[in-house]
Amino acid sequence: MPTPDTLERFIARVEQGAHVEAILDFYTEGASMQENMGAPRVGREFLAAGERKVLAKTKAVHSQCVRPVFQQGDKVVIRWIFRFERLDGTVMQMEELAYQRWEGERIAEEQFFYDPAQMAAAPAPAQRTRAL
Repeated sequence: MPTPDTLERFIARVEQGAHVEAILDFYTEGASMQENMGAPRVGREFLAAGERKVLAKTKAVHSQCVRPVFQQGDKVVIRWIFRFERLDGTVMQMEELAYQRWEGERIAEEQFFYDPAQMAAAPAPAQRTRAL
C-alpha cells in the first residue's frame, strides 16, 4: 500500500512531464499496463520503451491530475487529463481513469479507462498575430 507521500511524488512526477521516469521509479519490475479491455503489456522496461515511443511523436505533453485521488488499501484510482501537442501541429486531449494495484510503494498493475473517440486529433489553435 503506498503512503500518501509516495502517491503525491508519483503524481508530481507525471505532472512534471517525467512520464518515463515515473514508470522507472514507481513501477515494479514485472508491472503491467492495460488500455481499456486490451491485452496487458508487461515488464517495466517494456512499459518505459512504449512510453518513449509515444513521447517521440509529440512536441509536448501536459498532464494534470484531477483530484481527489481515491485510495483504499493497495488500490488507487487517479483521474488524469492529458493534452498532447503532436509534431504535426495537431492537438489531442484525453481524460482517463487509471486504476492501480500497488505492491508496497510501487505500482504492480494499472488499467486505463477512457473513450477511444478522444484519440482523434484537432488542429492546433491558430496563433494570434498583432495587426499593425
